[in-house]
Amino acid sequence: MICFRFFSSNFFKAAGLLIASGCAWYLGYLFAEVLPENTVEVAMNNLQSIAEKPVVKAPPPKRQKCDHWVACPPNTYAYRLLSGGGKDSFPKICFEDELLVGEKKSNVGRGMNIAIVNYATGKAVDTKVFDMYDGDFAGPMVTFINNAPQGSILLISTYDDGASRLTEDAKKTIEGLGCKEIRNIRFRSSWVCISIKGVTFPNDLQKEKINHSDNNKNRYDGWPAEIQIEGCLPKDLK
Repeated sequence: MICFRFFSSNFFKAAGLLIASGCAWYLGYLFAEVLPENTVEVAMNNLQSIAEKPVVKAPPPKRQKCDHWVACPPNTYAYRLLSGGGKDSFPKICFEDELLVGEKKSNVGRGMNIAIVNYATGKAVDTKVFDMYDGDFAGPMVTFINNAPQGSILLISTYDDGASRLTEDAKKTIEGLGCKEIRNIRFRSSWVCISIKGVTFPNDLQKEKINHSDNNKNRYDGWPAEIQIEGCLPKDLK
């Protein structure tokens, strides 16, 4: 009786396996008859072509005027002022993507670096450097500023020392441009300012910034870190 049950159980298992194998073979036969002969080959070729397609990369961000992160709106001028910040870190003055003052222009120096721009055209009129550590150049700087026509844009950036030989008359002249921090400038202060002569500068734009030398905080040995301001100046100010 036990032998019969063992034989019967194995018989049914073997029969089930044979039936399953037969069904699998038959299904394979049906698929082979129904599907075109080149279906598998086409599928493999499609997979290979997908793998070979170049990866689409995002385009690099477009460079903006004066290296702004975001483009200025229409009917505005882009500006950026960078102070000196170390023996080998020179100031830069950029206006409408034109470098007006910088090492590449070979027109930077110790003291006050000043650029004058025609507000109506956005074109540079003149640039000069006035040494405020050695010599008597405060007077010529006052004359240079006073000779700029009304409505001119003045952009000023310091390198090294812009304070030691700065006279009271020079401070009053620069303060009259709206650059109030000139009263606080000290030896090797990093300072920048932009102004429109005779025109009120918009309060919502970066106009002036100062950073004093402090041996406990200086980025460089005896020199404070450079500072910068940037913005988009409307072309229709009056």
